[in-house]
Amino acid sequence: MEFAFLAVAAFLAGLIDAVAGGGGLVQIPALFSAFPGMPPATLLGTNKVASVAGTANAAIRYGRSVRIYWAATAPAVVAAFLFSMAGAWALTMIPAEPLRKALPFVLVTLLVYTVAKKDLGTEHAPSLSGTRERVAALLAGAAIGFYDGVFGPGTGSFLMIVFVRVFGYDFLHASASTKVVNMATNLAALLLLASKGHIWWQLGLVMAVANVAGSQVGSRLALRHGSGFVRKVFIVVVSALILKTAWDAFAR
Repeated sequence: MEFAFLAVAAFLAGLIDAVAGGGGLVQIPALFSAFPGMPPATLLGTNKVASVAGTANAAIRYGRSVRIYWAATAPAVVAAFLFSMAGAWALTMIPAEPLRKALPFVLVTLLVYTVAKKDLGTEHAPSLSGTRERVAALLAGAAIGFYDGVFGPGTGSFLMIVFVRVFGYDFLHASASTKVVNMATNLAALLLLASKGHIWWQLGLVMAVANVAGSQVGSRLALRHGSGFVRKVFIVVVSALILKTAWDAFAR
């Protein structure tokens, strides 16, 4: 029963993540609910098995239909991979509580900004090039990669808003680049946790299949309905993330 429940959760997570990021909002709480006695590192490692499969599938789907701007995406991928691994290592060294309490307020700021800027992400007009573009991509990849390794919730949403606001992408192109970078952060954390033996492979592979199926549906919806649809789902996902992270930080 637990495996079936988590397969459904992974499907929904893959669908949500493929459109606007934030699949962990569904997948991680479901894992902790189904196996409350399991070591957290093992549950988080198992989550990464499903997540890396889903984000890789979404990245491939987007790559076939939407141009990925590698001048910004590739440096962000490299920095995100390295710093996500560093963040996963730092997880054992520093407390996550300050991040947990600050996250809802950061997400509220992101949501207010997105809603107030009604034209944000509706037009694709890349705004950086050359050295400035590469430096911005490296800094963004490093910061968000480290965050994903050490904590994680909302990584896809943060990547999305960076590609929209800093690089001038519309939400559809931003979503495509986000999936590639997020795949790198997931893979880095997965490799580190696997080396420590924190993977339940049987469950992770079941969830990976379900996550890929959800990712197929979500990426197809995003490609069919375009940036306006992705923007709306993004706002809904960030709103849900605010409620969930605030509950975890202050009410639980």
